[in-house]
Amino acid sequence: MKIFNTRLSTLSDTQKAQLVEQYQADDYLLLNFDTRQHSRFRAITVSGEAVGVDLPRTGVLKGDDVLINAAGELMQVIAKPQAVTKVTADNDFLLMKGAYHLGNRHVPLMFDHSFDQGNAGYALYFENDHVLAQMLENLGLHIESTSVPFEPETGAYQTGQGHAHGHSHSHSHAHSHSDSHSHQESHSHDESHSHEHQHSHSHHDAPVGRSNDG
Repeated sequence: MKIFNTRLSTLSDTQKAQLVEQYQADDYLLLNFDTRQHSRFRAITVSGEAVGVDLPRTGVLKGDDVLINAAGELMQVIAKPQAVTKVTADNDFLLMKGAYHLGNRHVPLMFDHSFDQGNAGYALYFENDHVLAQMLENLGLHIESTSVPFEPETGAYQTGQGHAHGHSHSHSHAHSHSDSHSHQESHSHDESHSHEHQHSHSHHDAPVGRSNDG
């Protein structure tokens, strides 16, 4: 089994061309947020090949990160669309208020305006939690379930991870997939609970490929 143990920060033109070929051959990893938080794991490429990832503990993998192994082989990571809660509001102040209350509970939170959004012009996304959703509704915000690549914000005091700059190949795939991996969280807490998450993330739009995160 191939083991990828280094994250590339820059790509040569040859490597970029190689990634294009690999994407066309479904030779890449499509991973949800929970899997991308780990530094060591086994995964299956979209084409069905088992590979291993063994990285230093340097932060969460982001969509379009590129890994390399000792033999010089490449593997691209793409953020997988997953079920999340989308938060919109009638105005900027309400959305800011919602972000404050979620941040106060240390909830991994994605800010975005490239998907459909409410009147405020922006939307917040977090992993499904019915208690948090009820709290936001009580504050006057609008919530709904959706599925997007989930890439929460990187902490203000965290350094950015090595992202493959100049990675310019484009994807225009619209596959239909069945997600065989379902992450089920069970929370039992009141509104004053505190989530003990420690994540370091940022959001990048990622192309959608076939589901392989099983």
